[in-house]
Amino acid sequence: MTTRERAGASASARAVTRTLITDPLGGTIRRTVLPSGLRILTEAVPAMRSVSFGIWVSIGSRDETPSQSGCSHFLEHLLFKGTKKRTALDISAQIEAVGGETNAFTTKEYTCYYARVLDADLSMAIDVMCDLISDSVLAPADVETERGVILEEIAMHEDEPGDEVHDIFSSAVYGKHPLGRLISGTEETISPMTRRQIDTFYRRNYVAPSIVIAAAGNLDHNTVVRRVRAALAGTVLDSPAAAPGGHRPATPAVKLRSGQVVVTNKDSEQAHVVLGGAGISRLDQRRFALSVLNNVLGGGMSSRLFQEIREQRGLAYSVYSYASQFADSGLFAVYAGCAPGKVEEVLDLTRNSLAAVARDGVTATEVARGKGMAKGSYVLGLEDTGSRMSRLAKGEFLYDDPLSVDDLLAKVDAVTVDEVNALAAELCGQPMSLAVIGPFEDGDVRFS
Repeated sequence: MTTRERAGASASARAVTRTLITDPLGGTIRRTVLPSGLRILTEAVPAMRSVSFGIWVSIGSRDETPSQSGCSHFLEHLLFKGTKKRTALDISAQIEAVGGETNAFTTKEYTCYYARVLDADLSMAIDVMCDLISDSVLAPADVETERGVILEEIAMHEDEPGDEVHDIFSSAVYGKHPLGRLISGTEETISPMTRRQIDTFYRRNYVAPSIVIAAAGNLDHNTVVRRVRAALAGTVLDSPAAAPGGHRPATPAVKLRSGQVVVTNKDSEQAHVVLGGAGISRLDQRRFALSVLNNVLGGGMSSRLFQEIREQRGLAYSVYSYASQFADSGLFAVYAGCAPGKVEEVLDLTRNSLAAVARDGVTATEVARGKGMAKGSYVLGLEDTGSRMSRLAKGEFLYDDPLSVDDLLAKVDAVTVDEVNALAAELCGQPMSLAVIGPFEDGDVRFS
């Protein structure tokens, strides 16, 4: 190796830190990339006495093969069951002994493990969370215990038709694509899943360049970096590796299906309906216009759908529109829960409302109200350290660069009526798919 090559290797092995944002409405956001490729982002908010600390892994259910379906979620459960240094009781007891809380969740594109503690207890939380993410044992007995827990979780989900209908809708439009699968997996995939499968998935995917650590609250960035490095020293997440991962590659290619109608017969008191189609990806610059459109159409009590279906006609208790955004695709849909005998009327009103927005657009007054709702939601959502921590990680994972609060509000303010109406014509005028759960036999109800 030449002198120049050694110098380059030495430089590349150093942690690189830079300040991303100094925000008068929040705190200073700093980012460090370790030699391993692991990224650490913090937001210092000295006025708070707590810290939320999260470890985010860019692996979710869409990264699984059909036989692995549910593996990410299974692994999420197992990492809390013990490491070489700590039992499951040790992990929970250390956090709870200081009044803290810890939890995790899995999505289709990432998994998050987090703890929220008093600022004085941050070092302990870092040590516990880094231990469980890097050195989990995955004991065979724990695999069997959690298998039973997950199967019960799947059964419980099937008893909640208001939740299940969204999964049925997603499966209808995504078909066999991984985005159409259940995050939890199914009984058919979880029951035969082996410890070896889960361990292989863990070792292959939980690597430093795929991990972002985010923390927000009363903290010092350099101290957090030192504590993380100490906690991960000597583990598989400590060795020099490739550069941090960028945006998720758009593979396999996504092609949404339109015009699908799926009716699930279930003896429920209410009917649950989701009507919708393709949305936009999370990197689409129209996402701010989509936020405004969603608020106007079905995002609150003043929205068109709420006023038409609930306030004026009393046909449903819950009715709303929503957008789901992924790296390379998205969904835009409307949900309503109503009496089974009211489904046809609710569907007619929903379709008419969507057609009217696609054809005639929305008004300047509605856009102004939708902007106000979006801005209020963004800012009020940053009132606790957990939300700020999530914002850091998502900014890094999903968008590569966290926006300051002022930049975010400026993006919303810049949305025009024409932009909202162009997006409304595209999303609300497209062929729709439908998912329904309720006490329906063939021919009972006209769904198209």
